[in-house]
Amino acid sequence: MKDNPRRRAVALAYDENHSAPTVVASGYGEVAERIVQTAKQRGIYVHDAPELVSLLMQLNLDEQIPDRLYQVVAEILIWAQELDERCVNIGTE
Repeated sequence: MKDNPRRRAVALAYDENHSAPTVVASGYGEVAERIVQTAKQRGIYVHDAPELVSLLMQLNLDEQIPDRLYQVVAEILIWAQELDERCVNIGTE
């Protein structure tokens, strides 16, 4: 996928001050590569869902995700949490 100059990426963040996750970064090509690289360097899970990325790319920076995306984003957050828990459990065996 790195050979694709039009790769797209969106970064979401959630904090208690907002009622929903917020777009904190988005971009195409090299910017997308940097977003993904930065996430991986910081130990943030990266999920590649092209349809979801397409929808999220329509949002502005600092915009909260719309209600219609709550379910799918929640499922991805649960996926990331389960991965994290598995990694912790593997490290303690």
